[in-house]
Amino acid sequence: MFSAPHRRAPRAAALAAAGLALVCAAVSGCSSAGGARTESPSTYAVNEPRESASPAGSGRSAGRAAPVHVSVPSIGVSSSLMRLGLNADRTVEVPPPDKGMTAGWYTGGAVPGERGAAVIIGHNDTRFGRAVFHDLKKVRAGADIAVRDSRGKTVHFEVTGTETVDKQAFPTKKVYGGTRSRALRLITCDGAFDAKGHPVDNLIVYATAR
Repeated sequence: MFSAPHRRAPRAAALAAAGLALVCAAVSGCSSAGGARTESPSTYAVNEPRESASPAGSGRSAGRAAPVHVSVPSIGVSSSLMRLGLNADRTVEVPPPDKGMTAGWYTGGAVPGERGAAVIIGHNDTRFGRAVFHDLKKVRAGADIAVRDSRGKTVHFEVTGTETVDKQAFPTKKVYGGTRSRALRLITCDGAFDAKGHPVDNLIVYATAR
């Protein structure tokens, strides 16, 4: 579906092809136009350069209650959240293809509801079929996104906009960069397919805590 490479390079590194979601942080498993589903660890290009560290109050702080569930009522999304970190090559992990209906929270970003950019990644399709963020493209500005943490607290976010971007021009700083707002980004794959059957774009949904 997609892979979201996250590289901490001192210079602008070439963005790997990405297909998450979220997504958009490395994701794999989007389907090709012909129905044959392929998976690549570099489907989602989501790089986070060194200079875009989260500000104080981000998800890197210890003692925060981790998010465990996300819902987007307007498109029927209701999913538990797995934790996503970094792969050995410093790319962002994505949910495994056989967990296509489960989204993941990138632990290197902010905790949803805290100050900073929180990132949730989900597949559009995998070789197993339709996945959790299949209908993310239907989300409109003003829609509600609810994230519940392990202590039972729910934070509601309002969608402020969406963006479809070429994986080779992923807006790393805009997505992962430091911000003093309580921001949330949902990422998945989108767009047409290349010769190998991988989606060429990422779909990013931007939201802010209400």
